[in-house]
Amino acid sequence: MTERIPSPDTSAAAPAAGQDDRPPPPRFAYDRHTWKEIAHLLANLPASLLGFTYVVTVLFTSFGLTVTVVGFPLLAGGLMGARQLGRMERARARALLGVRVDEPSRLPLRGSGGFLPRLWMSLKDPVSWRAVLYEFIRLPWGIITFTVALTSLFVLWPVLPFIARGLANADRAMVRGLLSPSDELERRIAELETDRGVVVDTAAADLRRIERDLHDGAQARLVNLAMGLGLAKEKVLEDPDAAAAMVAEAHGEVKLALQELRDLARGIHPAVLTDRGLDAALSSVATRCTVPVKVTVDLPTRPAAAIEGIAYFTVSELLQNVSKHSGARSASVDVWRTADRLLIQVWDDGRGGASLDGGTGMKGLAERLDAVDGVFVLESPEGGPTTVTAELPWRDRSEVPG
Repeated sequence: MTERIPSPDTSAAAPAAGQDDRPPPPRFAYDRHTWKEIAHLLANLPASLLGFTYVVTVLFTSFGLTVTVVGFPLLAGGLMGARQLGRMERARARALLGVRVDEPSRLPLRGSGGFLPRLWMSLKDPVSWRAVLYEFIRLPWGIITFTVALTSLFVLWPVLPFIARGLANADRAMVRGLLSPSDELERRIAELETDRGVVVDTAAADLRRIERDLHDGAQARLVNLAMGLGLAKEKVLEDPDAAAAMVAEAHGEVKLALQELRDLARGIHPAVLTDRGLDAALSSVATRCTVPVKVTVDLPTRPAAAIEGIAYFTVSELLQNVSKHSGARSASVDVWRTADRLLIQVWDDGRGGASLDGGTGMKGLAERLDAVDGVFVLESPEGGPTTVTAELPWRDRSEVPG
């Protein structure tokens, strides 16, 4: 007995333009695809019992404990478990029903800013909640499909392939509707919320650093300068020579304060970067490195000011690491554009062994680039060399208003 039926190895996407839309050739009703569908329907009952029991036991228990301190962490853990149940169901549907459903992206918990933000992100994860809904509604469906499939094996044998096909198609629809990664927009929003937190924390840390540098540096010198000039004013008539010496000392303090303010301004946004772009600015940074640095910048135009600034400070911090930690004899900086990405590569022939957790600021750089949809890759085997590759989204300066 044969029937003309579509192959179970289908996807939710519509056929591409020009693709052959003719019906597939006929096949035997009781072929391997039909038996896989029957096996899936019979397995629905134990799988749905497992999922429903988990949802009721773990999640409802945690809901009851939300009045205590352990309730919400337990609920978050339960949701993570529901995610794993969803993964198992996708694997079962892929093996027995031929449903090709991509795995949802992982929760972006790295760099989420502590326990409470990570907990909140887990609690509002749409993938987990849709897996909970899937497991909750599956128990009655599992009972129905198991009963119908088992009864049809002995009573409705001639029409069992058609029954199995209809029930299996309903299963396919459930998997695609509730377990497919259709929440990528929501995931991207969650990632952007996390990245915004990183940017805010970084900006706050930079403001504290600037405040500290002003307080301990130029501000302290200006206070001493005011006191020195006050004393000189009192002595200008009774001891002109001492007053002149005090004025000369104050003049030296003014020069030092100006230099500290220039250094601080360079740390915020150097004038050479604004006026002449990355090539000149990175060449200036390279001259302050303790090892010889070859700088190559191959950019047809200047990127947006924000991207340019991030690239500058990334290279600046990496070259500081070369000076302080690498023990290198030479280094190089290469900057170029590929399609819509700005690429940066900093290399040195030092001792290597750098890591994102090594206390050299690499982790902070990686988080800053991740916050602007960038990429940070570190290769630093023991014995060297060290190569850092960074990518930033390219935006032309003309695209930015103002």
